[in-house]
Amino acid sequence: MIRNIIFDFGAVLLDWSPEHLFKPYFNDDEKMRHFLTEVCPYSWNASVDAGKSTADATAERVALFPEWEKEIRMYYGQWEKMMNGEIPGMREVVESLKKKGYGVYGLSNWSAETFVPFVRDKYPVLKLLDGYVVSGFEKVKKPDPRLYHILLDRYGLKADECLFIDDSPDNVAAGEALGIRGIVFSSPVELKERLAEVLPE
Repeated sequence: MIRNIIFDFGAVLLDWSPEHLFKPYFNDDEKMRHFLTEVCPYSWNASVDAGKSTADATAERVALFPEWEKEIRMYYGQWEKMMNGEIPGMREVVESLKKKGYGVYGLSNWSAETFVPFVRDKYPVLKLLDGYVVSGFEKVKKPDPRLYHILLDRYGLKADECLFIDDSPDNVAAGEALGIRGIVFSSPVELKERLAEVLPE
């Protein structure tokens, strides 16, 4: 029986995207896509989520792409502009689950350096959670099973009593391999439909 719901943060509870910063800056979608796939790709940001310092990560890319130095330094230098509030409707989903008696938790790949000043205390939806684990503090990131075990152990949760919601199929699959049921998130509307199917009234 499901007793606890675990949420990813970025693109599930919170609207985070580098495009919020770079789309108006470049005003050229092709140039922006090149920058975000070749110069500062997701895999590079993921290394910071796993504990690498933003200073080291920035220096590494500037050395590789000196012609993009200004834009590379913008990535973490203006990081807060990548945030666009909460995903509309998701706070209500979390509140509804809490009212029904479910435990609600977070499991996120996020840099400790950006989480503390720009995220932790700024979004009411996070204050609703009974607890959370953020990769940057643990020096390990999803889909590494160690991060899932940290959450389960820290809060005394049983894998087969948890449901994990993440926008990454790989992250959901990693949870399922540990016995955690999963839903790949696409929108609040679809999530509500899936929750109605999975959770008893």
